[in-house]
Amino acid sequence: MPALTDEGRRAVDGLVQRHGFSNEATEHVLVAVLNGNGQMAQFSHSEFGGSGQWMRGGMTMIGDMFNNYLKGRVDSLCSDIASMLSNQGGLYQSGSFQSQSQTGADSQRQESGMLRGSSNLFAPDLSQNWWPQDLGQPNALGNQNQMHYAYFSVPRRLAVKTGSSVWVYDTLNHQIGGFSQQQGGSGGISFSSQFGTVDINSLPVVFRDGQPVTTPAVPLEVSPEVKSSATIESRPAPQALIANEGDVIAMIERLGDLKAKGVLTEDEFNEKKKELLAKI
Repeated sequence: MPALTDEGRRAVDGLVQRHGFSNEATEHVLVAVLNGNGQMAQFSHSEFGGSGQWMRGGMTMIGDMFNNYLKGRVDSLCSDIASMLSNQGGLYQSGSFQSQSQTGADSQRQESGMLRGSSNLFAPDLSQNWWPQDLGQPNALGNQNQMHYAYFSVPRRLAVKTGSSVWVYDTLNHQIGGFSQQQGGSGGISFSSQFGTVDINSLPVVFRDGQPVTTPAVPLEVSPEVKSSATIESRPAPQALIANEGDVIAMIERLGDLKAKGVLTEDEFNEKKKELLAKI
């Protein structure tokens, strides 16, 4: 069960006072509603009549099926929790989707939902952090087919873990919302942002497995077990798209930061700067 913050424990105490269940039972259904994205919950606890299920705006079922009073209390608790979590922002996969569309006999596109954000009700599980720790805590997390994503909006970074490798991308001006993977012969990973759907290989790679990347990187490599469920295109990574003069200036500023940190030499910085200015 996710660890609660002090605010999370205060929220549970408030639910206990309103609905009369114990802290343990309330925390149990809190996690169940969270896992059901606020739309449903599956639980099993003696205070809720044993095993049961709740659906928002629908039917509530408990083991003590003829105890309508208890059933009403459970429904009220679940509804209260669902509303509370929705007010947190980022906990639910708002606008999420899980769809499949056939594009050929041997090709299938699978789309993941919106990334799940963080909350001040639950403490982050630092033991599960696979991304570089200097990036801090991600604004959103997601996973699909053994691939894991972590998005950091302030430093403009996207970390992707496939197998034992971790890639860190510069997200430029993109505000990332979700990912999709193409299965079959054509393969590929793309993400959605305010600019539409974009190939992940259009983003500059800045780190791979903790080491700086200062030369054009090949597309994201995946482990054999991931390839079995999601084939990634093995084509050269295109240059990052420069939309306008403002993008060029932003990129030069980023290069300046890398030079100041010792990642780039003076000559490397000047060469990259010259290349970028030629795009204006």
